[in-house]
Amino acid sequence: MQAVLQPFQTVIDQAIHIIQQDAEAIGLAAGGSWISGDIDAYSDLDLVLVTTNPVAPDLESMRAWAARIGTMLASFRGDHVGEPRLLIALYADPLLHVDIKFLTLAEFYHRVEDPVILWERDQQLSAVLSQSMASYPTFDYQGMEDRFWIWIHYALLKVGRGEYFEALDFIAFVRNVVIGPLLHLKNGNLPRGVRRVETTISANDLANLKKTVAMPERNSLLASLVEVIRLYVGLRDQLAPPTLQKNNAAKEAINEYFAVIQTTAITEVNE
Repeated sequence: MQAVLQPFQTVIDQAIHIIQQDAEAIGLAAGGSWISGDIDAYSDLDLVLVTTNPVAPDLESMRAWAARIGTMLASFRGDHVGEPRLLIALYADPLLHVDIKFLTLAEFYHRVEDPVILWERDQQLSAVLSQSMASYPTFDYQGMEDRFWIWIHYALLKVGRGEYFEALDFIAFVRNVVIGPLLHLKNGNLPRGVRRVETTISANDLANLKKTVAMPERNSLLASLVEVIRLYVGLRDQLAPPTLQKNNAAKEAINEYFAVIQTTAITEVNE
């Protein structure tokens, strides 16, 4: 285990050595798998750097800070995940993926997990952790119900037009934002997409999830969509609060349109 941790520890030690010499730095913490202790050779390193004055979202400032802690090969900001305070970086010697979130002390109060404090000035990070609680975003069942049937219709449109790779990618999106999180919730996990489903959900649930994976072919895509709908409805009915407003009209309309697409597929194959 020590050999596995060594590359991560090397980067952490370098970071601490550099930032503790800067008066702007308040503290450094680690999140993700560093918290749970299940870090392995294929993990990335999630760091939180807290400073007196804001560093983010100025990309050049974020890169300048990050470049000080090691040989940075490439980096970009986390706009694609809605987090402009995040810098995603690749380091050399050792080759390591490191995510660095740049926060002020006030921003550190609002967090989805309690990170491990690696270094801090005057116990300021510890004080924040003791005065506030982490809060992971709850799964929005109503928001998913409002979106799900529209998304299935969109996927069917792509299949009907013969845009099989687009349909394939869209089904993967639905799997990541709807089916995966619901399966995680069913198994007592945080709703983190399809992260580590191979080892954190039941064998039966994993087998059902695999049925949603398709090839870029009409019949395979339609079969996967059948499983996506079946899984969603079953998990929704099992997990959602009784206040959920089910859109049965949209569900019936999608079932009817599904039959149309299936008939079209048969006609085209027989031609």
